Amino acid sequence: MLHRIHNIIKTLKVNMEKNFLLILFYSASGSVKNLAHAIADGAEESNIKVKIRTVPKVSSKNEKVDPSIPDTGEIYCTKDDLINCGGMAIGSPTRFGSMASPMKYFLDSTGDLWATNALENKPGIAFTSTSSMHGGQESTLFNLITFMLHQGMLIAGTPYSVDELNKTKSGGTPYGPTHVENFNSSNELTKDEYEIARKTGMRLANLIINLNG
Repeated sequence: MLHRIHNIIKTLKVNMEKNFLLILFYSASGSVKNLAHAIADGAEESNIKVKIRTVPKVSSKNEKVDPSIPDTGEIYCTKDDLINCGGMAIGSPTRFGSMASPMKYFLDSTGDLWATNALENKPGIAFTSTSSMHGGQESTLFNLITFMLHQGMLIAGTPYSVDELNKTKSGGTPYGPTHVENFNSSNELTKDEYEIARKTGMRLANLIINLNG
């Protein structure tokens, strides 16, 4: 009897530890970071724990990276963060229609997680920002989503039940929250962009809670 109770407590503890949303992003100008925090705002409304993490910069010439601990801002993501989360949101600015090299460098290091199916069945979303209206937002989102599909994750976009998706004049797609920087010459999100990100974060949090019982 005591052994059974111990196993139940152990299972509940594991579920609690995994019942958090990981928001992983790389941001150059601050736009993607603002999206990350808008997603976090929505998730926290569902009373789920949120961890916001970033990745270090990478030199395209020699692949040198930043120090292991950043001086300010969000801390760097670890593989344990990926393994232990209940689901994740991954965001990057667009670089010629694809994710930025720092995010690609980090995600390319997760082959061991792929080999052990460590991220399988975790729900996930992608988000991005561009400097122009038609700057490759959707192709970048698909680039991030492709990583999730290879890891066996469950893709959750932004449904049209999110009212702002039907009226936004800037960022926001059914494939994930986005921001268009030159729409208002700022990295600040428009009201519609913020609400799309917030509501998408809330939806993702609810999916994590439901999947983890």
